[in-house]
Amino acid sequence: MNKPQILIVEDDKAIANLIATTLETQDYNYHRVKTGSAAVLDALTYRPDVILLDLGLPDMDGVEIIRKIRSWSNMPIIVVSARSEDNDKVTALDAGADDYLTKPFSVDELLARLRVALRRVRSDSEKNNHESSIYENGNLKIDYAAGCVYRDGTEIHLTPLEYKLLCLLARNTGKVLTHNYILGKIWGSSDNYDTPSLRVFMATLRKKIETDPGHPEYIQTHVGVGYRMIRKNN
Repeated sequence: MNKPQILIVEDDKAIANLIATTLETQDYNYHRVKTGSAAVLDALTYRPDVILLDLGLPDMDGVEIIRKIRSWSNMPIIVVSARSEDNDKVTALDAGADDYLTKPFSVDELLARLRVALRRVRSDSEKNNHESSIYENGNLKIDYAAGCVYRDGTEIHLTPLEYKLLCLLARNTGKVLTHNYILGKIWGSSDNYDTPSLRVFMATLRKKIETDPGHPEYIQTHVGVGYRMIRKNN
């Protein structure tokens, strides 16, 4: 298997060095740039597996970089930023970022987020090579063609809305989906439904697919931001 290719977009030399050293210990290949314009150019030419992106760059805001890359590519983008407000996270994720890590961060957490993104890359590659109508994640199974969901081999009855929510999360496994993104995809807008309503629907879905809804294994909550489907070992 080829080594993962990581693009580091960071103008702080100390942080860039820390990330580079961390990647070296895991035998990842990486490339470093300091500006937004170089990040967009390298994303086009270098075609990394994952981008680690700082938002506060000297020539361009990171959110603009995300939008530019999303106009032509779905490569995973993990934001690594000192901006810690929920609004900043939501803006970046709505623009198309896959994940958001706040500085200061632990090396272990960075590597964990990176592994999640790389699993998504492998999963997307497998889908492209062999489009499947079956989704399997741990003990959870979705038969898209039949419109059926199973847990531990037993079929679960979901309402049409719960099924749409589950499929949206499943098709974006490993990616944080913001409240606004989910509302837009499921209802078309947030005019008729809001975040509190979404929490109610998500709670009923969890009761059906989780063994212990109070300690969910599949649907992870990102408080103030949104939800993520966790990839479990099959």
